[in-house]
Amino acid sequence: MFIPIMAGAHARPQSTRPSRKCLNHSPAAPTKQDICIYHLVRVSRNRKTGPIPVTTTSANSCPPTCSFKGNGCYAESGPLAIHWRSVSEGRRGHSFDELLQEISTLRRHALWRHNQAGDLTPEAPGVIDARLLTRLAMANRGRRGFTYTHYPPTPGNQAAILNANRLGFTVNLSAETLAQADAYAELGIAPVVVVLPQGVNKSTRTPAGRQVIVCPASTGNSDCLNCGICQQRDRAAIVGFPAHGTGAPRVQAIFFEGKPS
Repeated sequence: MFIPIMAGAHARPQSTRPSRKCLNHSPAAPTKQDICIYHLVRVSRNRKTGPIPVTTTSANSCPPTCSFKGNGCYAESGPLAIHWRSVSEGRRGHSFDELLQEISTLRRHALWRHNQAGDLTPEAPGVIDARLLTRLAMANRGRRGFTYTHYPPTPGNQAAILNANRLGFTVNLSAETLAQADAYAELGIAPVVVVLPQGVNKSTRTPAGRQVIVCPASTGNSDCLNCGICQQRDRAAIVGFPAHGTGAPRVQAIFFEGKPS
């Protein structure tokens, strides 16, 4: 999934590893038998998130339809890629049940970011595991967790995402163009974020006139801890993230190629 946040999270010592490793570490689509691995750091050293809890999920969680997969995803290069690879290969991280246990011990009202790399857990290629997402949302009760997803908004995925948001766990729909951001906002099931061209630092509008504000952490004016807008489920504004990193030109190309003429 693509949401621009630079790496820098400090990996804390691991206690236990998942009882089973992911059966597929390649970029190919996950199958129902694949087991995802989850890593949580309680105090991130990422300057964009600030010192909040942050998780990483193995690469086989990403949907095969994501246009940034192997094509500019920020998490596939730089320091974060090293950490993500270790999680995906089962060399660090935990099982889903252990992740839920850790989340349930976070302090009350804590703001935390799920998936600085990776996406929601699938039950089949392109299909969110609604049961596991509900369990994640329940573990988050009393806390302010948020994440982003590139899973296509099929009816089943829409229902899973809407339910998670209603339970208090914020799942943002990640759009690749402004037109797609409008389409996602029309669904009315979740807040929306969108990629923007490199260097954009001012608010803009979608083709339908919706406001797009640039992520304050992307411009260096704040961090997630002191902003928290992506956790606000009922916000009207769409949050935009300028493409950055070594894959930025490819990400930007997708933005413009998908833009209506």
